[in-house]
Amino acid sequence: MDDYIRYIGGVVGIAAVTGAAAITSSFLFSSKSRPLLPPVDPNNQSEEELGEDCVRRSRLCPNGEWISCIHKDVKTLYDILYRGFKVSDNGLCMGWRKSREEGYRWTNYSEAIQRCRRLASGLVHFGVKPGPSTCIGIYAQNSVEWVLCEQACYHQSMVIIPLYDTLGLYACTFIINQAEINTIICDTEEKVITLLNESSKTTTLKQIVVFHPVSEDTKTKAKNSGIRLLLLKDVEEAGKANPIESNPPKPTDLAVVCYTSGTTGNPKGVMLTHGQIIANVSAVMHQLGEQAPNSSDIMLSFLPLAHMFERCCEIGIFIGGGRIGFYMGDIRKLPDDMEALKPTVLPVVPRLLNRIYDKVQSSTNGSRLRRWLLNLAISRKQAEINRHILRHNSIWDHIVFRQIRNGLGGQVRLMVIGSAPVDANVLSFMRCALGCLIIEGYGQTECVAPCTLTLNGDAVAGHVGPPLPCCSIKLVDVPEMEYFAADGYGEVCVKGLSVCSGYLKDQEKTDEIIDRDGWLHTGDIGMWLP
Repeated sequence: MDDYIRYIGGVVGIAAVTGAAAITSSFLFSSKSRPLLPPVDPNNQSEEELGEDCVRRSRLCPNGEWISCIHKDVKTLYDILYRGFKVSDNGLCMGWRKSREEGYRWTNYSEAIQRCRRLASGLVHFGVKPGPSTCIGIYAQNSVEWVLCEQACYHQSMVIIPLYDTLGLYACTFIINQAEINTIICDTEEKVITLLNESSKTTTLKQIVVFHPVSEDTKTKAKNSGIRLLLLKDVEEAGKANPIESNPPKPTDLAVVCYTSGTTGNPKGVMLTHGQIIANVSAVMHQLGEQAPNSSDIMLSFLPLAHMFERCCEIGIFIGGGRIGFYMGDIRKLPDDMEALKPTVLPVVPRLLNRIYDKVQSSTNGSRLRRWLLNLAISRKQAEINRHILRHNSIWDHIVFRQIRNGLGGQVRLMVIGSAPVDANVLSFMRCALGCLIIEGYGQTECVAPCTLTLNGDAVAGHVGPPLPCCSIKLVDVPEMEYFAADGYGEVCVKGLSVCSGYLKDQEKTDEIIDRDGWLHTGDIGMWLP
């Protein structure tokens, strides 16, 4: 990653460009660009609900109503691959590669759906009970198999529970016991061994499905622990030989229990239904409008699928009929994945953008001319962005910013920032450097992912946009901290179709965050901007 940052950071390399040359080249490279206009007045992005004190909602709510879905054929997560199959005309769906030397290999939508059906049948064949009362653990890095196993569970209305290393052993054991997980699907022998070492502390775990073959010692250890160990391909073959009809979920059925690690105490399992997740993704796509993912889009998946931010981005891609390429699993090789895949849609976290920004700024240290050229390029691009013009074919893109864009594959048209706030200077710089739509959201797992999102064409940085059209937001007084809603400050509270059903088997904690009127209390302090 350091080599990657170093490469795309050395951008201001042409310091001998004269003002006359810049003007001439700018004329030669310029082209008419259609402005990307915001869908509502950027100075009036939300509206107060009638009869509700200080409760605000999106101006994009149809007839003032929250959005539950935007496609009649997508009501649950079971539906997303089938819609992708239809709108892409059975196009490419998911891709992978194992080394730097090879290109991406792809499976199309029909192949993916067929494998999901087989895996679903295979799980039932090996004793997994269909229905929303069954929880299946998925303990793996992002991969084609991750998504296939998730979708296989939805084909039999099962609930998935992602597990991840940073939870820690104690937390994983707690989750297995609380959710009564009988079967866990994992990707490596190391994770199988970790689960077997903890099996004496779990009361429900009976079988582990692993993506790749394991050693005889591990097989023996599993047998001695009373755990059945299965290869994923054997489950799929069993399903092929013993097919059963799909058992699709209802929108009100539980889809995922996403555990948040927290800072103290046991992890809390956020219960999210199919309808809540679809409402959230639909609201985002409705707000994006023409910029929403479509069948020509390619997304690079490298942020953890265990978290809802990445999962929602992938759901949007599938609904639009696009394709997803998975990184090789090594963040140090991410530049190679970018170059090989050339993604058009890229979910990112601020940490990556901060490192790019810092490297570019440091590359001008010691050269007044390079610093002047960089600042001039930023100011000229920002002036275009203020007129809602996004492009990457100006003189400034060619002589200053091209290396940054190429470092991300050269084709990104939509970047989504989540998980933490991004500095306004960094966001403005990246918008200038990449010449693509960059949106930032705010939210938490308890409301699926984002509950606010910046608008297309909004050139102002330093805020996280209006409420999404699937929810409403209000601020509540926090007198002990001297924050008062009447002054535009307070605790952010969310109500709507994307608010979770509470915490699994923990009514006390549920009552602490969701009040009797259905408002989710986030614990975050927010401020309304004019």
